[in-house]
Amino acid sequence: MKFQDILTLNCTHCAVSGSSKKRILEQICLTAAEQLDDISQQELLESLMVRERMGSTGIGGGIAIPHGRLPTSSKIVCVVVTSAEAIAFDAVDNRPVDIFIALFVPEASCKEHLNTLQSIAKLFSDKQICKGVRSCTTDQELFEFIQQQ
Repeated sequence: MKFQDILTLNCTHCAVSGSSKKRILEQICLTAAEQLDDISQQELLESLMVRERMGSTGIGGGIAIPHGRLPTSSKIVCVVVTSAEAIAFDAVDNRPVDIFIALFVPEASCKEHLNTLQSIAKLFSDKQICKGVRSCTTDQELFEFIQQQ
């Protein structure tokens, strides 16, 4: 599944203020919780933190792909956030992160969504796409740019 097919405008946020890894993840989870009737922001945050404890989802180049499992939902949620300032995220290259692509998937279908994670990583490994994402100044512009890729 292409992540552009699951990303919505109301889950796309440009130039968000966030002072730490935890704060930016909280903002991502707040956005995701608004899309899910049966899962709280705190449950979503715990899902991401469980994954982060296994190893940072900061893949390098200023990009992180935090992802978590949804034990009680059948809905997939994708949230894309750029931060106004890059944030220390324990990325593999030790660089701060300013592009966050979060994916929340039903626990029963995690293996099926590994391809989605791989496609996100591949898309954002393109430096020109990252440059374009970083140049966006509004949520709408960011959403439209991603949809065109």
